[in-house]
Amino acid sequence: MAKSTVLPCLLLLLAIASLADADNGNGSADSAVQIRLNCGASATDTDSDGRAWDGDAVSKFAPPLGASVAAGASYQDPSLPSPIPYMTARVFDSTQTYSFLVSPGRAFLRLYFYPSGYGNRSASDALFGVTAGGVTLLRDFNASQTALALNVAYLVGEFSVNVSSASGSLNVTFAPASGAHYAFVNGIEVVPTPDMFAKPVPTFANGGRPDPMPIRADTAFQTMHRLNVDGEDVSPADDSGPFYRAWDNDSPYIFGAATGVSYGKDGNVTIRYPPSVPPYVAPEGVYATARSMGPTAEINLNYNLTWILPVDAGFYYLLRFHFCEIQYPITKVNQRSFDIYINNRTAQVQMDVIAWSGGIGVPVYTDYLVVTTGSGQTDLWVALHPDLSSKPEYYDAILNGLEVFKLQTYGGNSLAGDNPKIPEKQVVRDGSRGVSRKKSAVAAAVGGLLAVLIGCLCACAVCRRGNKAASVVACEPEAVLEQPAHGLLPGPMKSYAFFKLDQK
Repeated sequence: MAKSTVLPCLLLLLAIASLADADNGNGSADSAVQIRLNCGASATDTDSDGRAWDGDAVSKFAPPLGASVAAGASYQDPSLPSPIPYMTARVFDSTQTYSFLVSPGRAFLRLYFYPSGYGNRSASDALFGVTAGGVTLLRDFNASQTALALNVAYLVGEFSVNVSSASGSLNVTFAPASGAHYAFVNGIEVVPTPDMFAKPVPTFANGGRPDPMPIRADTAFQTMHRLNVDGEDVSPADDSGPFYRAWDNDSPYIFGAATGVSYGKDGNVTIRYPPSVPPYVAPEGVYATARSMGPTAEINLNYNLTWILPVDAGFYYLLRFHFCEIQYPITKVNQRSFDIYINNRTAQVQMDVIAWSGGIGVPVYTDYLVVTTGSGQTDLWVALHPDLSSKPEYYDAILNGLEVFKLQTYGGNSLAGDNPKIPEKQVVRDGSRGVSRKKSAVAAAVGGLLAVLIGCLCACAVCRRGNKAASVVACEPEAVLEQPAHGLLPGPMKSYAFFKLDQK
């Protein structure tokens, strides 16, 4: 009788083990368990995208509850995408740590902040740092100041961290600044992913010399921008993976009035992911829309299609360009070829999407590295211009999606930038509206005239071509260093003097 029960039990154990292996595999985009904590809450609730968030008051990952306070926001801003996880918070007066059991490998760590009054605490008194996996993510972070500077009600910080097999856990620590300051967090999300930064090996945007620059496997990244170029915003629920990434429309970042032409894919074109581009790289909605320069060659040759992307100065950045030809008649090599410039430096010459992808409707993406210097905030300039050397059939350029990731510094293991400055606003007093309106009209007329003059000068300036971009920028961005920092592995046939960026 005993023997008759042994075999079924063994088969059951083998089935469970096989399911566990499948659940922890690295090859599947959604193989591992995702964690979402609604901080300050005591029950499970669902957000507007259908994701379930567990209250951290009953979570095994949360720090001791006696060392923190659960608090509700004093006001619900109408721009919040959902009350969950923003309307409750976990507030800390001392350093506290969440400890997540995570399978080794890469994971997105998202931190949700809604700067509001919590109890008797003012939003402006929140000043704190956050570390995870030995990397400083935020330092002297003021969520209220950052939200005011960006003119938003809430903030989501997305980081890609590498969980080592030795630790098997991801510790996220919140540390208030000294004095009468506190730390808070509204939501924490941990989403395991494949290693999306191992391939392709990025090249350094250093003037057109294609120097491969592999990145160390344990590098931490922060997502600075994720743009669906000339498409609608892609909500986390519509992302591929599922990784629940948010893709923003690129329109606010276009430079000047030369915004190009927007279009979607032809009805008879199907997006076909090749083996080199897994579907989790970007959703179909990103590749199904595009922005090009337009149909007129004479116009296209006299301007750059340009985006301006604010970032923190003093870091390396990885820029990921997503391409897909989605309209006929572009089906052959050398019908459309263009150059890519980053910060007025040539990143890629003769970018031919059909040649790179293999056909219409087939996505392809490519990565480039740049370095910024200084401190505070700066801008990344991304520009596209038709390639003249290959004499393509159409003098045009195209882009479907763009992502910008900040790399950690290796000397200080930091991703922390400065709090952005709140822009000064001109306040018009009620008693002087008539005068102000008159001055505004004159200023607008003068400003319009200056804009026309500058536009004419820039149109002439773009004719100057070479290793540098034919740029419409009024002044050339600051020259950048071309050596890799610690953790950026030099490509073959090239030696570099390594250095590290000092991070304050």
